[in-house]
Amino acid sequence: MSQTESPDKTQDDSPTTKEEVTTSHVSPWLVRLVYPLGRHLVLPFYFGKIEVKGRENLPKDSPAIFAPTHRSRWDALMLAYAAGRDITGRDLQFMVSVDEMKGVQGWFIRRLGGFPVDPKHPGISSLRHGIELLEKGKVLVIFPEGDIFRTEEIQPLEPGLARMALHAETDQPGLGIKIVPIRIHYRQPVPHKGCDVDIRIGSPLSVADYCHKPVKGCAEEIRDDLRQALQDIGDK
Repeated sequence: MSQTESPDKTQDDSPTTKEEVTTSHVSPWLVRLVYPLGRHLVLPFYFGKIEVKGRENLPKDSPAIFAPTHRSRWDALMLAYAAGRDITGRDLQFMVSVDEMKGVQGWFIRRLGGFPVDPKHPGISSLRHGIELLEKGKVLVIFPEGDIFRTEEIQPLEPGLARMALHAETDQPGLGIKIVPIRIHYRQPVPHKGCDVDIRIGSPLSVADYCHKPVKGCAEEIRDDLRQALQDIGDK
């Protein structure tokens, strides 16, 4: 992603407004506490059977974007259950709506690797931070539908995920970014106690395969293929 140019100074040297820099941090002690609690206590207590298929599709060391469907506020915990550090040995860093980053919940999210984004008007700082994490070989979690939907139909995907992946891959050719489609299916439209859950992890898309034309065209191809992949793994 090209760097934004610094605004020229006005003649009266009035100060310019700087955009806040987006950062994220994973607290090792909190991860070691929260993930086992979720896996062995919280989720088994509240839900019925939780079945995960396709873990062999999770990248072991390449930078990756996990792209799950979004049907409930439980989705982040379900993703940690399916592919968190205690499964893959890799931390998940979530791109989270700025509205979710408040209070006690926000405190936990920030220390578990989450960072904020305004889904309606994504700031350059949030997008740049996502690119930086990919270039460092990290795993990002981005809900490509952008919001929670109580339907099994895959919604139109937001453009940010594909553009971030393409910018990182073209900035560092050979980076090897993978986009992993993940479908989280609750047996009830609104999950409740005792509800069974199916999590399907599909074959990853290789971002390098799409770097053959201007970013906009490539991003549209990735969105179309990712949406189809999310649909296909739900039909199996």
